[in-house]
Amino acid sequence: MTIQNKHYAWLTAALLAVTGCTSVADMVGYDSAALNQSAAKNYTQVMQKAKSQGVLDTTSQTAHRVHAVFNRMKPYANQANGTGVPFSWQMNVIRSNEINAWAMPGGKMAMYTGMVERLKLTDDEIAAVVGHEMTHALLEHSKKAIGGQVLTGIGGSILASATGVDSNLIGLGADLAATKPFSRYQENEADAGGVRLMAQAGYNPQAAISVWQKMNQAQSGTSISVLSTHPANDARINAIRKMLPEVMPIYERNKR
Repeated sequence: MTIQNKHYAWLTAALLAVTGCTSVADMVGYDSAALNQSAAKNYTQVMQKAKSQGVLDTTSQTAHRVHAVFNRMKPYANQANGTGVPFSWQMNVIRSNEINAWAMPGGKMAMYTGMVERLKLTDDEIAAVVGHEMTHALLEHSKKAIGGQVLTGIGGSILASATGVDSNLIGLGADLAATKPFSRYQENEADAGGVRLMAQAGYNPQAAISVWQKMNQAQSGTSISVLSTHPANDARINAIRKMLPEVMPIYERNKR
């Protein structure tokens, strides 16, 4: 290790000791408002490209179901927003055989038709996926990832932190293909927050378990990008199961 690298490593360690990754992102100009604005711009580009490729689905039954679930959950996501910056939530459905869904900073979301159709998701199971991704945005997991990238010298675009976005669809740079998955802790946070959101919206939280069971069954298939960033395993299923006594009463009060 050179003297310069040693100094950089020492500085990185010192920064980590006094501040979290979110604060580092703020320090380098990626505060919540700026990050959400940049993500919104990139999201528009992604959807324009999807439209030009004829894969932006606005008319199918699958698209209508996803939007219905999303719109029903959105008020509860707004209530849960503790970032200090209002989100302009958007959902788009992309016609693709890929099993995937993602959320960018500021609540810009997408679900691929393969997620719903290949796994034969019920509306409750769609809500589990939507709630999970909403929680990633609400807890600013992408912002934390950017802070970590700055500290480790990785850098990269805003979209590189929007886990699961297809670089072939976006066409905005090869660095998107190097997106790192969220941590296991962040995935557990997204599971927990998503289960609460779906219960508040009147969707059965037990569906969060069946979604991951279906993911496990499909794991040997192809084009399942979500599995590389959302590890489906017995541990997370058991963690959700332990939450049911807490969230089922919320669901019972709000089910329709």
